Amino acid sequence: MDIKRSGFAPSASGPADYFTGTVRIDAPFAGSGALSGATVTFEPGARTAWHTHPLGQTLLVTMGLGRVQREGGPVEEVRPGDVIYFAPGEKHWHGASPDVAMSHIAIAEMQDGKAVDWLEQVSDADYAAPVTR
Repeated sequence: MDIKRSGFAPSASGPADYFTGTVRIDAPFAGSGALSGATVTFEPGARTAWHTHPLGQTLLVTMGLGRVQREGGPVEEVRPGDVIYFAPGEKHWHGASPDVAMSHIAIAEMQDGKAVDWLEQVSDADYAAPVTR
């Protein structure tokens, strides 16, 4: 058994190469075994860049109001309690709504030590597309 006590690792800012806006990442089990996981908090308007995961990703929305989109699909609104699964290799992004912050727990399995492949930034036009509720 290994207990990681709350606060054992400092929060980190989401790097500008992979995020737009203010993002805080708390990664209590990043790189732990075959799983990578983090609590990610997006301030209003903040979001990830487009990205994929070699073995998929699960998001558990814990707070606020968010947006998610897979390539070719509509922008979807997400709320606390929603669980989102992106299939392996599915190009997508996620983040907060324009006026309300959002937090989620992100979990992905690693393949060959890698959990994510980062791509281009999400354009303001893509982010502002009509939302499906």
